[in-house]
Amino acid sequence: MNALPFDPGDESYVSLATFRKNGKEVRTPVWIARAGQHYYLFSEGTAGKVKRIRANGKARLAACNSHGDIRSDWLEAQGRVVENKDVTDRAYDVLRRKYGWQMKILDVVSKMTGKYERRAIIELQVLRATQ
Repeated sequence: MNALPFDPGDESYVSLATFRKNGKEVRTPVWIARAGQHYYLFSEGTAGKVKRIRANGKARLAACNSHGDIRSDWLEAQGRVVENKDVTDRAYDVLRRKYGWQMKILDVVSKMTGKYERRAIIELQVLRATQ
């Protein structure tokens, strides 16, 4: 990981770029946390980014602010939607450790509104830096 221009796990927000069937890129600022060689994020289970990751797994990551303004080079990544409960638990653990009270509040609100159980966890593995 030392040769990469940045570590997504050290960033507060990362722009996740996923790809439509026609090849068009769609960018979304997300929270992300690292566990070992993988990075994890969560989203509403029927969100476009989840559908696109399920379809082809191709993704890119760049450091950004909460509005999605890019401030780094891009990293190519391969993603998948996690189906394994142990991996999902690990993902939530690292996200909660990183985002603390913000994640706790979001979890409580999501549970109160019935959205928590509809979440999906995306696992990403960085492949290489791109220009």
